[in-house]
Amino acid sequence: MKSNKWLALVMSACMLAACFVPAVAEGKTAMVPGTYEGSCQGVNGLITVAVTVSEDAIEKVEVTSQMETPGIGAPLTEEGYEGDVPVVTIPAAIVENQTLNVDAVTGATVTSAAIKVAAKAALTEAGANVDEWQDAVAKAEPASIEKNVDVVVLGGGGAGLAAAISASQNGAESVLVIEKCGAVGGDTLVCGAIYNNPDPELQSKVTMSEATKTTIEAALAKEPVSDAHKALQDTVAAEWEAYKASGRTDLFDSVAWYTLQTYDGGDDVAELDLVKVLTENAIAGYDWIRSLGMEFNDTIGQGAGSLWQRTHTSTMQMGTGFISTYVNQIAADEKITVLTSTTADSITVDENGVVTGATAHDVNGNTYTIAANKGVVLATGGFAANGAMISEYNTTEKWAATDLSKVRTTNRYACSQGDGITMALEVGAALSQMEQIQLLYLGNLKDGSLTKYPPRVVNGTDQEIFINKEGQRFVREDGRRDEICLAALQQTDGMFYFLESADGDYVDVDEAISADGFSLRYLEEQGYVYIADTLDEMAGKLGIDAETLKATVAAFNESVESGEDVFGRTLYSVKLENGPWVATPRIPCLHHTMGGVKIDTESHVLNADGEIIKGLVAAGEVTGGIHGGNRLGGNAVVDTVVFGKLAGETISK
Repeated sequence: MKSNKWLALVMSACMLAACFVPAVAEGKTAMVPGTYEGSCQGVNGLITVAVTVSEDAIEKVEVTSQMETPGIGAPLTEEGYEGDVPVVTIPAAIVENQTLNVDAVTGATVTSAAIKVAAKAALTEAGANVDEWQDAVAKAEPASIEKNVDVVVLGGGGAGLAAAISASQNGAESVLVIEKCGAVGGDTLVCGAIYNNPDPELQSKVTMSEATKTTIEAALAKEPVSDAHKALQDTVAAEWEAYKASGRTDLFDSVAWYTLQTYDGGDDVAELDLVKVLTENAIAGYDWIRSLGMEFNDTIGQGAGSLWQRTHTSTMQMGTGFISTYVNQIAADEKITVLTSTTADSITVDENGVVTGATAHDVNGNTYTIAANKGVVLATGGFAANGAMISEYNTTEKWAATDLSKVRTTNRYACSQGDGITMALEVGAALSQMEQIQLLYLGNLKDGSLTKYPPRVVNGTDQEIFINKEGQRFVREDGRRDEICLAALQQTDGMFYFLESADGDYVDVDEAISADGFSLRYLEEQGYVYIADTLDEMAGKLGIDAETLKATVAAFNESVESGEDVFGRTLYSVKLENGPWVATPRIPCLHHTMGGVKIDTESHVLNADGEIIKGLVAAGEVTGGIHGGNRLGGNAVVDTVVFGKLAGETISK
């Protein structure tokens, strides 16, 4: 990757820990020359650091073992990534500056701190007085920097990177991406990486059950809320009748059916024109990102809350496939530059209210005035990690019984503060459906993040059941995200377990790797999952009455045979009969804020009068009106791809 492409500003003077020969430290306690190790718990596991010293200098610092999240704590790919990731930049900065008192990487503070603690332990082993290695790093006097580009993109997550690439492809000669974290990726990096779109080839391999057909019949029988809604139902009805007349047995799907499910799944309150942009361009978006190098598995499934078997999954863990695809594309494009560790402060406008650029600052105190000849793309994400904003906008009856400001989030704290919404308001943008807030039931109990669960959870809704601490099912597992979360919050301690067996698409528990790269045995050791050979053993591990648990599983297996379920589940594939069994504890967490700035069907940001704010477009979670009251699982990534690509096209005109 070309060094001039990614301008990481925290510790950019040296990107390799062993590349700098330090000056001799004066007046410090002598150390015993050699290499010493220290360790500290990081986000995902133990981080081990090796420090090589002479009597009076730190000669080399290297992270020798770590399990941190790619793109946040560790390099995004095996080839590396020239953003600020702590396992690279913290060791380099310690050697370069001969101090442990180096800055943490924005968005990766836990990993940064762990590396410094491990290095401190190693220095202690070397005989150092670590208090003598705490000098402040000398920094250059902050500067005022002016830049002139065609397009500036605020936010380097999935939508922002898609917009930058699209803008370049559509004629922008210079594109600057501003990202406040140490590396790009945003919440896309830690998402489930599922993408919805009809796919006749893959869906032809799926047999449609009688129970699944009832989902379509119910949607067609629903009272429409508008003429446009009725027209959509009529289109699906005609397609459905043609399907039945054909005698086909494979899975029915179409763009219209995807549109209707997305609209109905959001309580029919989204802006249907925006829903259509999302769903009618999902296939083209899928083809576009694959043309950039993105790879998907060759199977189709139903992701958590996706409501239909049209979910594609990445071949790489979490969202690293999407982000590495964008990173590789940007690295090969001389027209795109990325500034990391840099926070946008404001969107600038001229005397006529036309957006002309943005201002920003970096962690070293430098300030930026950026002129954008064509305009600004706003792609700063949502506000799920901003408790004050969550409290302000949580006005629907849905979550009235829950203080959402105290609920954990699956999102990265730095990426979900709603700062883009604040900047948009300052230039007169209107907001849309800010009260629509989504929880997801996939948060782990330790930090709420969307991580550390068995490989079938993301795309295996048909192969598991949800049980509470009493060993009983309490909700349909293939239902809406909000319905599952509301039910889960009512269970003992507001938590539940995924329960799966060795049936179906089984992966040996001794070989299985989670969606974020951990072995199931490691997750068992760390308390993220429980593994047992029998239901009796599992009941003992979970503190559940064994007879109750066995009766719950038996009742579910009867539903698999009959196709009828007391909770209304329609998606089945296998009975749960054989061990080993895996139980994964989970809690509902804040996941997606469906409200944001109001946009039109070309991604222009609108003011309170419904007029276009010239020079300003938006994409991704910062926008509102697309998902309504409940976002279908797998539609967020579609949103980032479709509207990110569209925003780049629009701003380049």
